Amino acid sequence: MLEKFESYLVAEKRYSSHTVIAYLKDVRQFLDAVEIDMLEDLKDVKHSLIRSWMVQLIEQGIVHRSINRKLSTLRTFFKWCVQEAILETNPMVKIIGPKTEKRLPSFVREQDISVTRLADVFSNNELGQRDQLMFELFYQTGIRLSELIELKKQDFKARQIKVLGKRNKERIIPLSNDLSEALNQYQQNLQGVQQESNYLFTLKNGDKIYPKLVYRKINYYLGLITSLEKKSPHVLRHTFATHMLNNGAGLETLKDILGHANLSATQVYTHNSFSQLTTIYKQAHPRGHKKK
Repeated sequence: MLEKFESYLVAEKRYSSHTVIAYLKDVRQFLDAVEIDMLEDLKDVKHSLIRSWMVQLIEQGIVHRSINRKLSTLRTFFKWCVQEAILETNPMVKIIGPKTEKRLPSFVREQDISVTRLADVFSNNELGQRDQLMFELFYQTGIRLSELIELKKQDFKARQIKVLGKRNKERIIPLSNDLSEALNQYQQNLQGVQQESNYLFTLKNGDKIYPKLVYRKINYYLGLITSLEKKSPHVLRHTFATHMLNNGAGLETLKDILGHANLSATQVYTHNSFSQLTTIYKQAHPRGHKKK
């Protein structure tokens, strides 16, 4: 059964491998918790059983955000069960997840990520060049970790890069002249096995770079320039979005660059930009500041 559900997630929903793994893990966790191991036993799953499981998770100290993610997985799973005629009704219909606190995305201050500040952060060798390029791509384009790993050499053309995002949606992101030149130089320097690979970022043996390595690298470099508790590629994505808004980018433009499905996902960054709006208001409005 789960093999068919996995095929559905890959072929029809077009979810990334990372998302598929997470969905299958959540479903297995639920089925184990409620002791369902046979296909025909799914008919015994009622909304009351799902609520009881949800209460157990809360009592175990699982944060509400994680619980809601698991419930989202179950909504997809049971909807699929109804579509496949495994179930007649969807037990998730009456389920409402716990309220979650809205967390503002962490971001690096502009002065902490300036060219001057980064001048001595990366080593002057092939690996240092690769790491700097990954860092700048995250910061200058706002791409996701999974998107960076899947970048291919042919995706880069004439000061723009093609990104394959969630649900296999493609988007084109412009690049600065400096970043475009750095990408050109990096590709020219690739030798041996790396030159034979189609992927932009590889290991020395030519294999595609993997998520943990990228995360570890970005975590290390961010640790050299900021005291933020969170230091990940996604923080650079948040930083990109916040700095774009602070410097006049529109929400619609930012939505398209980030690859968000709807505007509500992009609007979270307006909270981080409120301090910037306050500063502009005080400077621009006649009553916004005290006259000397």
